[in-house]
Amino acid sequence: MKICTKCVMPNTKPDLHFNEEGVCDACQSQEDKNSVIDWNAREKEFLELVSQYKNDSGYDCIIGVSGGKDSTYQVIKVLELGLNPLCICFEPTIPTEIGRKNLDNLNNLGVDLIHIKRNPIVYKKLAKEAFVRTGDNEWQNHLGIFTTVPSFAVKFNIPLIIWGESPQIEYGGPASSKTRNTLDRQWLEEFGGLLGNRISDMVGVDGLTKKDLSLYTYASDEDIHRVGVTGLFLGYYFKWDLREVVSKAKEYGFSVQDRPVETTYENFENLDCYSNHLHDYLKYVKYGFGRATDNACLDIRLGYISREEGVRLVNKYDGIPPKKAIKEYLNYMGFTKEEFSKIVDSYTNKRIFERDDNGKFLRDIDGSLVRKEKYIVK
Repeated sequence: MKICTKCVMPNTKPDLHFNEEGVCDACQSQEDKNSVIDWNAREKEFLELVSQYKNDSGYDCIIGVSGGKDSTYQVIKVLELGLNPLCICFEPTIPTEIGRKNLDNLNNLGVDLIHIKRNPIVYKKLAKEAFVRTGDNEWQNHLGIFTTVPSFAVKFNIPLIIWGESPQIEYGGPASSKTRNTLDRQWLEEFGGLLGNRISDMVGVDGLTKKDLSLYTYASDEDIHRVGVTGLFLGYYFKWDLREVVSKAKEYGFSVQDRPVETTYENFENLDCYSNHLHDYLKYVKYGFGRATDNACLDIRLGYISREEGVRLVNKYDGIPPKKAIKEYLNYMGFTKEEFSKIVDSYTNKRIFERDDNGKFLRDIDGSLVRKEKYIVK
């Protein structure tokens, strides 16, 4: 296991690459953001692009929102630029009270908001199968977010979609993904975290039909081209800084918790849905890093903390099972603890975590997996 020499991201992260000095490509991207990219030119390019989509009698663009810090910031930024957005929220798996409050706050910024209340029977069937098949409890929700927004763009004849930060620029990924300023079907299938599972693969699961899954099916190429749907990453054109995003969102009414969330040291991550904290934990058991690593890496790259502090934070917060989120998830899905643990163990990385003589994973008293010595972050 190799750890980036500048941040604390391991090479177990899919599609992450290191240069000869042991620096990950996300840190290299940050260097480009700091000293290579002409952000004034990027902003000018963005304004020229969106001017083509201005609509004097309707919406200028669509934004997919959750009410979280990023979508709140997107709406603020778009309104500051004089655009009139239509916001689309795909209902979270297990909504929280603070999430509902933040979504209302986003609505009250002065935008029209469509809240999609998905068919709970279809959704739960997808969620159960996706968890077993991919080890990702949020597969169906991420897919729903990325398919409903372009579908509404087609239905309402609104060509421009504004997404948030570019995940590959901020968190690392293939070089080809960093030069792309658009999110389309190809991006979703290559970089969108579908884990090789397509919605067409879910036809027949527990009686699900193609018609049942229409909400999760990307708009046809014919419709996309007819309307001219274009999805732009706001973070490609404007320098994205996590803490500035949070500060701006809070300035406009975004609420945070009075304590850190379960999977990291921050109090502003994934506040809209309990299930997202389990998603972060599942990433940890698969790859040996979780949300605390993501946050620490961003803070290191942006100069808010040192690498040494990042190492301490990761070793303190990463890997502790999110007990509240797991309880809520079991209540929602109907899995027993034994069924849940069996599925999680089937995706747990045997190279990284210790097992006993019977092959059972070792855990500390708090339920944390025991890492092998050579895989401890240093």
